[in-house]
Amino acid sequence: MNRRFMHPLASRPVVKMNGLGNEILILDLRGIAHELDAAAVKAVGRGERLAFDQLMVLRTPHTAGTEAYVQIFNSDGSEAGACGNGARCVAFVLLEGTPREITKIETAAGVLECRRQAKASFSVDMGKARFFWRNIPLAKPVEDTGSIHFAEMPVPAAAINVGNPHAVFFVDALDAYDLAEIGPKLEHHPLFPERANITLAHIAERDHIVARVWERGAGLTRACGSAACAALVAAARKNLAARVATVSLPGGDLEVSWREDAHVVLTGPVELEFATQLDPLLFEGQAA
Repeated sequence: MNRRFMHPLASRPVVKMNGLGNEILILDLRGIAHELDAAAVKAVGRGERLAFDQLMVLRTPHTAGTEAYVQIFNSDGSEAGACGNGARCVAFVLLEGTPREITKIETAAGVLECRRQAKASFSVDMGKARFFWRNIPLAKPVEDTGSIHFAEMPVPAAAINVGNPHAVFFVDALDAYDLAEIGPKLEHHPLFPERANITLAHIAERDHIVARVWERGAGLTRACGSAACAALVAAARKNLAARVATVSLPGGDLEVSWREDAHVVLTGPVELEFATQLDPLLFEGQAA
């Protein structure tokens, strides 16, 4: 048999979903020890209609009471700590066809509790936001991480970690800035040793934020759940918004709540696009 058909990912089932247009691919490798490298991740995304913003890889649970440990890969092959839209899509897959309303998954950012709100609407507890410079992380001590100045922008950024590092800029008009140009420069800014998600946010009302996101490792995206959370928390800390608000992104609306216990909860819809199998030819020439 040709070695290309022996690759562990060959013919593996995958589920294509999206959360407000944030393209999510789910690959269940629970019970399989094969580790993915960047080349394999990129190969998966070259499959027909399989281009993704995030690849959610389900692994055997590490922690009792969780259904899966989820590795999260960006389209460039790099790993992410959390993905709010992806977590909701994983919850859909894990809860579909069961009477259960709640599931817990583990990520590099910790255990996330996901709850079904309706047939295709789920909430995910993203845990606590972190503001201390070392926990974002930043490359050097910064006393006020809520107001950091960059040469690339005329307004300061609020740096925050909600599973991933984020920089949120509050602006009067989103279309006044070319995020496709500014985003990659700030993503790779020396202050962010692990790179960062870059968000432009406009406060429409105290309970309504409009945002655009340059996502670390994926680029311009129609929606980013952790960025929506970062925008709400950063705005609430500055008293620009309430602790519960709608965050509107190009793909649609997400509901974000920064609870009194400091946990951030993200709620929004998911959409099942299709299920298929990975074409063995995608992995031709790669080591098994």
